[in-house]
Amino acid sequence: TWVLGVVILMTILSTLFTVISPRIMGEATNVIYDGFTAMLRGEEGAGIDFAALGRILLILIGLYLISAGFSYIMQYIMAGVAQRIGYDLRRQVNQKLSRLPLRFFDTKTHGEIMSRITNDVDTIASTTQQTIGQAFSSLITFVGVFGMMLSINFWLTIVVMITLPMSSFVTTIIAKQA
Repeated sequence: TWVLGVVILMTILSTLFTVISPRIMGEATNVIYDGFTAMLRGEEGAGIDFAALGRILLILIGLYLISAGFSYIMQYIMAGVAQRIGYDLRRQVNQKLSRLPLRFFDTKTHGEIMSRITNDVDTIASTTQQTIGQAFSSLITFVGVFGMMLSINFWLTIVVMITLPMSSFVTTIIAKQA
């Protein structure tokens, strides 16, 4: 539905601003490094450009705040979806309970039935809220980080993508031996 589309859009925007932020932080590091190395070389008037550093840090703070805002909207929408799912499940369970024969209620205590229904519906609703949002976020974060890695250094990205599966394979072999 359209709600799922909005959740995906909010997740993409939140992740985009989060993934871009380390690149901006790298610019701040470069400003500090350039100023410090210029001071070490003894250049006249050399020093850290705190005005440029301040602008970069303000941009960085803005990016993180925007990312947090989109993440909040996504979580808020997912909470509403989870509440609707919980409401629908409770309504369906209530309809089902009204159709059950009386002998079912003779074999089970009222508290046992209500406890099971309440716990199960609450678990489904909370799991839905957490899992769907987290799954979208994880997938989009992976794609975003991979894209950012490629934009920074293609060859280093290839090395990482080869090394990670190899290290997982070696770790699995060692863990089986232990």
